[in-house]
Amino acid sequence: MTIIIDDAGSGDLLFGVVIGAYRNETQEFKYELIDVKYFQQDLFGQKEYLNQTSTIVKKLLQNLQIKSQEEICLCQGYIFDETVNELKKTHAEDHIRRIRVIGEPQRLTEIAYLDEIRNLGYTPLDEREDKRAKSFFHMMRWLKENPQMLKYAKTGWPKLNRYKLFNPNQKNKTHAATCTTCGKPCKVPFKPQRNRPVYCPTCWQTRKTER
Repeated sequence: MTIIIDDAGSGDLLFGVVIGAYRNETQEFKYELIDVKYFQQDLFGQKEYLNQTSTIVKKLLQNLQIKSQEEICLCQGYIFDETVNELKKTHAEDHIRRIRVIGEPQRLTEIAYLDEIRNLGYTPLDEREDKRAKSFFHMMRWLKENPQMLKYAKTGWPKLNRYKLFNPNQKNKTHAATCTTCGKPCKVPFKPQRNRPVYCPTCWQTRKTER
C-alpha cells in the first residue's frame, strides 16, 4: 500500500497551496489548503508555510488512516523538505521516499487547486502546465483588472517588488546618481549601474532633442 503526497499552486501567483494525498491501491483522495497568508509579507519570510505543510500532511495521513506498513511517497518539491524530516520521527525511514509525482495523484491535486482559483472568479489558461510563464502574467493581468483580489495573491515573493501592482511605492522611488554628461548630482528612477550611463533632466532633454 502506498500513499502519494503532492502539491499544486506553490509556483502560482494566485491563492494558497493545495496539498493532496492519494492512496494508490484504493484511489482514495483527500486534500487540504495552506492559506495564502503564509505566502504573503512577514509570514513568508519566516517560512511558516513549511510548518503548515508538515501539519497538513500529518492530518491527511490521519484522515486516510495510514497503516504502519504503508509507504509514503512525497513530491520532490522544496515545500516538503521539512515534512520529510518530521515524518521520519514517527515512521520508518525506509517507508518514506521522495518521487516525481505523475498520473492520477498529480491530476487530482491540480484539479483541486484549479477549482479553488475558479471560485475566486479567475479562469485558468488551458494547458497551463506547459505555459508557466504565460500563466503567471495571465494571473497578474487578472489581478490588475480586479485589484480587490490582491489579498489572494502570493505577495511575499521578493521578485514581485519589481512590479508596481505589488509595490505601489516603486513609481515614486528614486536613486541618487551623478550625470554622465555634466557631472552634476541628480536622481533617477532606477538603481544606477557601472555600465549604464545616467543623465540629469537637463542633459536627458538635450539628448532627446539631438536625436
